[in-house]
Amino acid sequence: MREGLARFLENHSVSVSAPCRIDMGGTLDISTFYLPLREFSPCTFNIAVDLRTVVRLYPYEDGVIKVSSRGFQTAEFPLHTAPFRHPVGLMFAVASYFNAHGVHVHIESASPPKGALGGSSAAAVALVAAFSRVLTLKENLRPLTRAQVALLAHAIEAGVAGVPCGLQDQLAAAYGGIHAWHWPADIRGTPFRKKSLLPAKKFKKIEDCLLLAYCGVPHESKDINGRWVEQFLSGKFRDIWVRIIACTQAFIEAVGSMNVREAVRALNTELALRRKMTADVLDPMGVALVDLALENNCGSRFAGAGGGGCIWALGEKEDIQRLRPGWEKALLKRKAAGLLELKVARQGVLLMREI
Repeated sequence: MREGLARFLENHSVSVSAPCRIDMGGTLDISTFYLPLREFSPCTFNIAVDLRTVVRLYPYEDGVIKVSSRGFQTAEFPLHTAPFRHPVGLMFAVASYFNAHGVHVHIESASPPKGALGGSSAAAVALVAAFSRVLTLKENLRPLTRAQVALLAHAIEAGVAGVPCGLQDQLAAAYGGIHAWHWPADIRGTPFRKKSLLPAKKFKKIEDCLLLAYCGVPHESKDINGRWVEQFLSGKFRDIWVRIIACTQAFIEAVGSMNVREAVRALNTELALRRKMTADVLDPMGVALVDLALENNCGSRFAGAGGGGCIWALGEKEDIQRLRPGWEKALLKRKAAGLLELKVARQGVLLMREI
């Protein structure tokens, strides 16, 4: 076993953060979908949200990995027996890849646990970047690029999840900003193609057109995603997925030109298609929020794979202002529910403190 990190971390401080995301067109970033649908040019969209997950590394007992995170019970194990089927198993898996022991991984997230905002993927991206930074200085290794950080975090997550996983959460965490992600299914390069849709100077304008709400109950993405995968593999709803691609393409074009009304139309159409396949993609609170958005000429969508977690809305500034009090009132019906601050993350994964 390589020497642990405890001695190094006693003299160096490591803090890395990464943003979560809201998204549209998700699931199409899973190879199960974008490979057979390549002729239709599958793509997804996300906005990196400045509700950041912060990972800090502290020295700990040699041979042991400890992980603490809000919303989860603190756990520690010898590195080579740490379980990956565990609430923080993804973090153990990342540490195992780097053979990193003698370390306490402390995670702080500004997003609600299991809020469907990609928080676990953001934590994995931040942890990969943190270990990469340590090894760059400790062993003079070349640092990983943003693309490499995202791809490695995704590969580890897909390996331990037991279900097909998309890549766009890791990409939003690595790059930040507002992007379209295209999935060309070209084996000669990276599996994605990145397109920035809006410059940072326009972020405030789009922020005025957005709302983000936590519905007060956690989600389990594999429940909904697993059904979509099984349906797709059995041949069901292939035509709907082609229509979802078209909606996502229209939405991306509309956002890029700041045509909010066209974006709202595409967003609502995509959500209706999802609900045809899985009615329970929205819980009762989600249904209420979506109905209010429609009444106020706004579009809305669940974050991630739905089934709880967060809902976000898009509309003209004045329509969003009218929608806000209605959502606030509806969210009062659940103790843990409420609006979340939505600021676009200008930066992706970020070293917070120089070593």
